[in-house]
Amino acid sequence: MKMKFATITLLALLIVAGSQAQVKDKVDSAAYAKLKSEGFERSQVMDILSMLTDVNGPRLTNSPGYKTAANYAKTTMEAWGLSNVHFDSFGEFGRGWQIKKFGLSATAPTYFNIISTPKAWSPGVKGTVSAEVVYLDVKTEEDLEKYKGKLKGKIVLFNFPIMPKPHFEPDATRHADSTLLKMANAAPRDRAASGTRRFATGAPEALTYKKWMMCQSEGALAVLECSRGDHGTLYPQAATIPYAPETPAAERLRAYAANAPKILPQVLVAAEHYNRLVRQIQKGVAVKLELTMETEFTAAEDGFNVIAEIPGTDKNAEVVMIGAHLDSWHGGTGTTDNGVGVAVCMEAMRLIKASGLQPKRTIRIGLWGGEEQGLYGSRGYVKKHLGETIDGKVVLKPAAEKFSIYLNTDNGTGKWRGINMQGNEKIRPIFREWLKPFERTGTATLSLNSTGSTDHVPFDGIGLPGFQFITDPIEYFTRSWHSNMDTYERAIEADLKYNAVLMATLAYQAAVREELIPRQ
Repeated sequence: MKMKFATITLLALLIVAGSQAQVKDKVDSAAYAKLKSEGFERSQVMDILSMLTDVNGPRLTNSPGYKTAANYAKTTMEAWGLSNVHFDSFGEFGRGWQIKKFGLSATAPTYFNIISTPKAWSPGVKGTVSAEVVYLDVKTEEDLEKYKGKLKGKIVLFNFPIMPKPHFEPDATRHADSTLLKMANAAPRDRAASGTRRFATGAPEALTYKKWMMCQSEGALAVLECSRGDHGTLYPQAATIPYAPETPAAERLRAYAANAPKILPQVLVAAEHYNRLVRQIQKGVAVKLELTMETEFTAAEDGFNVIAEIPGTDKNAEVVMIGAHLDSWHGGTGTTDNGVGVAVCMEAMRLIKASGLQPKRTIRIGLWGGEEQGLYGSRGYVKKHLGETIDGKVVLKPAAEKFSIYLNTDNGTGKWRGINMQGNEKIRPIFREWLKPFERTGTATLSLNSTGSTDHVPFDGIGLPGFQFITDPIEYFTRSWHSNMDTYERAIEADLKYNAVLMATLAYQAAVREELIPRQ
């Protein structure tokens, strides 16, 4: 009898504790109603996105486009009445770069315009040049011999063709209920193993290095590479600086480095057009191309993030933070990666401000630079302001003790379906309450998954609560991610409005909660 009474008492205490937690973290319905009204009836998210992409894109780190986009974000948030709006240096980065003029076409044996673009931080060529084409069909080191003395002044097709396949599945998808259920039931994943996507490079590194060295020493005019993807989609990133396989990673400079070595002009070509050129040459036909490629480097300097705040009231020294990376690659206009994230975060700040809400804690936005080159902006911010790991030990700065939560967005235009909790089980009941207004509209999944490769990682890495949303994939990895098709047309207006209201709601709830968010 005593055992039964004790069990009943314990269950009662657990129920009361659970009820208290729910009351404590219950969404402020009046605040949510204001955010929802402003966000769906007077949204500015698509206009913000158009300014970031159509007008100021692309936004390669330290490029003129990045700087004009940063100025747009800064002046816009100042006009909304946000406080402490400023550029915050994250440390040394390197040179800026942009394309001034570019065109590539085949002139023989027949004319056609070639879908292509320079790789970032590639040098250009003087004027418009016409040159014969050589396909570097090299599978072994012995194959290199037959090209000696034949590359000077030529345009070189550097890699093997990549053969597109028909699409029997749609490019765009949303998360199925079964997929979300698997996420909800997932055990915590190792942070170090999560979130990295790799693509096969083809030839062994040693042979690839020797091919680059031959092109350079022989005096090739430019190097063309076949892009992965199809339907004319390009996935351009940084130009290659060739290094021998034994060169330590720490000694390998990036193309944007102030002291980067001289390299050949490099162009990425759509698979369908690259393959056509290869087939022509394999048939013994002489191929000629006409190339105009004017690129511009700007002086090496520190990189910077854009920071702004809505000051808190009685707990204004404590901080809730939201953010997304402002920089992009240069093939398209950086819409789904990550103009949509920036637009959602800016709009969320506008919603809170325009609704007249007074958060207890300061709500801060961070728009990061250098994400595409290695999370430089967010890593630099965390190290400068919050803490770092030294000799395997986390050393926190005073500001970290008053830091509550960081919410990040960087997985495309899709609707948010939940949150990856980075293994932090303590956050589950809090997020569960905060997502209740969004359950009926499909956002309820809480997963212990730890995701990587974006700007919540530096926060999470020093033990601060940093989270990334579970996002409907739409056509992110199948079409728009890092591609020339990453344009305004890829954005879904209804999803972005929804996400902005959700971001504003979570940020506000964190800012008025009695305690800081629990750490793992």
